[in-house]
Amino acid sequence: MSIDKSITAASGRRRFLKTAVSTALVGVAAQAGLEFAIPTTLHAQSNLTPDAALQELVAGNQRFAANQLKSIEHDLTVLKERTVDKQEPFAAVLSCADSRVPVELIFDQTIGHIFVTRIAGNMVTPEIIASLEYGVAVLGVEVLLVLGHSACGAVKAAMKADAVPGQISSLYPHLRQAVEQSGGDVDKAIAANAKIQADLLRTSSPVIREAVKAGKLRVESGVYDLATGKVTLS
Repeated sequence: MSIDKSITAASGRRRFLKTAVSTALVGVAAQAGLEFAIPTTLHAQSNLTPDAALQELVAGNQRFAANQLKSIEHDLTVLKERTVDKQEPFAAVLSCADSRVPVELIFDQTIGHIFVTRIAGNMVTPEIIASLEYGVAVLGVEVLLVLGHSACGAVKAAMKADAVPGQISSLYPHLRQAVEQSGGDVDKAIAANAKIQADLLRTSSPVIREAVKAGKLRVESGVYDLATGKVTLS
């Protein structure tokens, strides 16, 4: 695919996401039994700034990589009782569905701290945007991180683009732009994909875009290394 065609495809995807996300968001709210309305002013549920919220994720990952977890010291009974009727996460993470990427654990967080969405290839879809818009507009998260990971099977499959059973190949178009930017390097494709998906969130969602513009939210990308346990922001 040429660069011009790739840009056109990306622009078309943004338009599709913008028109589809409102319907998906209403569906999420309906399934949750909510009368959902996007507030005109977003109110953070914690006292962290977006910068401080990102730093909390970074510090938590440093503890995880050093085998110095603090989250295990929390009283889970108390945490469950406090989160029965409400949730007040400070961060949202869009992660790959890979079982080797336990999001709360690698950031040394516990019940109610991170609003997590997961999908193979940590890619943006209308349903993912709808879920994250809920996290931003209703729950007031201060940072949104798109998290790729080393040895991502979805990215590898998209690079090979082989015939596969079922609907696995439906992932390929979402990852094609990253593959084209990678020069055949899997690690570069994984990092590029995280950045591309973060940019799609910033540009495809008016809720996320306005929160960023108002200084209430940071949208970042990073890659988790399976071997070291470290997250590198990009």
